[in-house]
Amino acid sequence: MIPHKLDEKLLVCGQITPEDITQAASAGVRLVINNRPDREELGQPLSADLKAQAEALGIVYRHIPVSGGNFDEASVAAFGDALASFDGPALAFCRTGTRSTTLWALSQAGSRPTAAILSAANAAGYDLSQLRDRIEATGAGGPDSRAIDRPAARYDVVIVGGGAGGIATAASIHKRDSSLSIAIIEPRTDHYYQPGWTMGGAGVFDPKTTCHSMASVMPKGVTWIREAAHSFQPEQDQVTTANGSVIGYRALVVAPGNVLDWDAIDGLAETLGRNGVTSNYRYDTAPYTWDLVRNLREGVALFTQPPMPIKCAGAPQKAMYLSCDNWLERGVLNNIDVAFHNAGGVLFGVKDYVPALMGYVERYGIDLNFESTLIAVDGAAKTATFREKTGEVTRAFDMIHVTPPQIAPRFVADSPLADNAGYVEVDQVTMRHVRYPNIFGLGDGGSTPNAKTAAAARKQAPIVAVNLLSVLKGEEPVAGYDGYGSCPLTVEKGKIVLAEFGYGGKVMPSFPKWLIDGTRPARLSWLLKSEALPWVYWNGMLKGHEWLVKPQPIARVLQAA
Repeated sequence: MIPHKLDEKLLVCGQITPEDITQAASAGVRLVINNRPDREELGQPLSADLKAQAEALGIVYRHIPVSGGNFDEASVAAFGDALASFDGPALAFCRTGTRSTTLWALSQAGSRPTAAILSAANAAGYDLSQLRDRIEATGAGGPDSRAIDRPAARYDVVIVGGGAGGIATAASIHKRDSSLSIAIIEPRTDHYYQPGWTMGGAGVFDPKTTCHSMASVMPKGVTWIREAAHSFQPEQDQVTTANGSVIGYRALVVAPGNVLDWDAIDGLAETLGRNGVTSNYRYDTAPYTWDLVRNLREGVALFTQPPMPIKCAGAPQKAMYLSCDNWLERGVLNNIDVAFHNAGGVLFGVKDYVPALMGYVERYGIDLNFESTLIAVDGAAKTATFREKTGEVTRAFDMIHVTPPQIAPRFVADSPLADNAGYVEVDQVTMRHVRYPNIFGLGDGGSTPNAKTAAAARKQAPIVAVNLLSVLKGEEPVAGYDGYGSCPLTVEKGKIVLAEFGYGGKVMPSFPKWLIDGTRPARLSWLLKSEALPWVYWNGMLKGHEWLVKPQPIARVLQAA
């Protein structure tokens, strides 16, 4: 712990441990403020453990978590109130200290000169110059007091979201027209290859290989605005960030992904990553899946799938099949009761791939439970509760792999851009918004009725790029999306059922049947998943290379549908 002094009352620092709290107590600290949500990364001390240590030493503990750069007024007020209630030294922390410093700066707006606030933050090692406008606006009556018609910056193209869809679209646009000013609004500093987490949960990939810095994938010539989007003003062609900045655009791309709603399942957030409760849907818990699988010799293993839509509808099964394959290889599968609880009514939504999957269900002796939705987990008791047609059912487990329900981001769902389900409402062929002609959406946050997969985003990105450039020229969209998505179903180590399909469940193979028959398990498909696709992602898709996904004219797409 290396604390930095902001003023006479407050020190800030990065992540602390219970031992650091003991040290802080010896230095006279009377208040500890934790600005970090639990389980942001593997090995992070839990807030409950830090609180227990603080209170044991007579220190007041406050947990005011902030994530995604969302410094809302309630969090700022809570931080300021916590400081105001104590005269003596206080210590605030997050992962690096930046969030704590930001909350302090915003809480001081109006009571100190803006220059003094920024100077103190800078002296502590935190550059908050991008907050100047919000601090001044807050001091003058709040972030909403700024005239909406005075954007802090304006770009030809603004992209909300630095995930697969956002980065790929920016790269494709820049390759076609490098003269355009392009900005990406994204608060995260890490970029993940999420399709690799299934392999990490099976001990095939080192999870660290699925994470690159956001700076390393940001396309050259693109401005990175390291803030979180907060709201949209489509009538004024503007986006407002969580820090209060107003960003103007000629064309907007919304690619925010979707949100894993861990809190929708009672008790899950508190026990995830321990007590036999795991998920490959998180970078930090995928390694725990592998720990559980390789150490389990007997007992009950449950795998769950929530209602649609979710990222990669096959991922819950992939975790199950790879686990079973390991247990079979080790000769312990007969000692393990494996059950799949699926909120839906079928094993997989495209019937052409079901026979091959059912072959593995029978091979591994998996108990299928359809229309069975996980609603609660008790980690200490190792029980899971499901809602089924006949009522609630509680099952004991030794291991449970959970796929959480998934929803649209709140700042999208509450905006004029959203459909009734909260997603960006776009035309399923052109990817253009149905009401705002200079706005496009893609990826997991879009309303198109395709599978939410990286493969879909890879296909959508160049289509959005082409159509956006056409709109900027005053013309209509010219390229069409056919709903293509792909789900490489890892049914055993070394074999994959390569599901590729478009709108309406139409099978859309990328390779001739003699090379890869996607309806059957194949070793070549495994090599594609384990070797080729990660390289294509990092070196192709995110760089604007459009191998096998060249945009097709709308007429051709509609004719082939």
